Amino acid sequence: MTVIVRDLRPDVPADAEGFARVRRLALPYILFTSDSVRHNALHTHPDAHYRPLVAEEDGEVIGTAQVHLAHDSTEPGQGLVNVYVRPDRTGRGAGGLLVRTAEERLAALGTTRLLSWVLDEPGNRAFAERHGYRGSRSAHFLRLDLAHGTLPPVPEVPADVELRTGRDFAADPRPLFDLDAETTRDEPGDVDFTLTDYEAWLEQSWRHPLLDLDLTVAACVAGRPVAFSVAYTDPGTRRYSTAMTGTARAFRGRGLAKLAKTHSLHRARAAGFAEAFTGNDTGNEPMIAINKRLGYEICATEVRHVRELG
Repeated sequence: MTVIVRDLRPDVPADAEGFARVRRLALPYILFTSDSVRHNALHTHPDAHYRPLVAEEDGEVIGTAQVHLAHDSTEPGQGLVNVYVRPDRTGRGAGGLLVRTAEERLAALGTTRLLSWVLDEPGNRAFAERHGYRGSRSAHFLRLDLAHGTLPPVPEVPADVELRTGRDFAADPRPLFDLDAETTRDEPGDVDFTLTDYEAWLEQSWRHPLLDLDLTVAACVAGRPVAFSVAYTDPGTRRYSTAMTGTARAFRGRGLAKLAKTHSLHRARAAGFAEAFTGNDTGNEPMIAINKRLGYEICATEVRHVRELG
């Protein structure tokens, strides 16, 4: 049995579904569908040089890699490599082959620093260290049992605040882009991302197949969104995920992000979703506290690993 690594063919259904299946098995805390895999492959910004890879054994996709430049960072030369292999197909050399192929491609693009998220488990961390990566900051995955858990009551909406859904901005989503850009700049992390390209945001984020406009909730003051909770959903598996939660700087401290997220979660449960997932940098203590008050529990941790290229 020979393992080969090749480019993902996004228009081939077996490739997109195979990629999504590997990710669901290896990383069940993030939503992946064949449609989302295809969308990311076709609509990620060209400057990212996004090249998803698959490891194939006897015609079956057993491993995956997301490979691209951090093109929207203020620091040039950073490449992102996230490798996952089906848990029941490890030990066949797929992971190492994916890493080497990804590194060669990013090095050819002038990358000098590689970053990779690795699940905080002994085998995963040992694999990363064998390939020259050192551990850096960490982040938690959190899970909420929507079907059987207890959500806090829906909080009262302040008199000067109006709640709107993402669908209310369908004709003009620019205000949500502006809020997304401001809150993204303040997210803790070892890569500082900036959102400046509205058309690219429309193509990649606003038209993302997992984005649920009816469950995305924004708190608005004087008609302007000042806090929001962005929802991704996969109705086929009844799973819900928070893609982003944040508040404009001038409106922080009023509990508006929690307000938006609580309303979104109540709507998700009413719509029949059974599980909710979210993720937080371990340094983002305010958001972790909010999520724990909402009933989330930490279910896994991942550690960013870094390798400097000479």
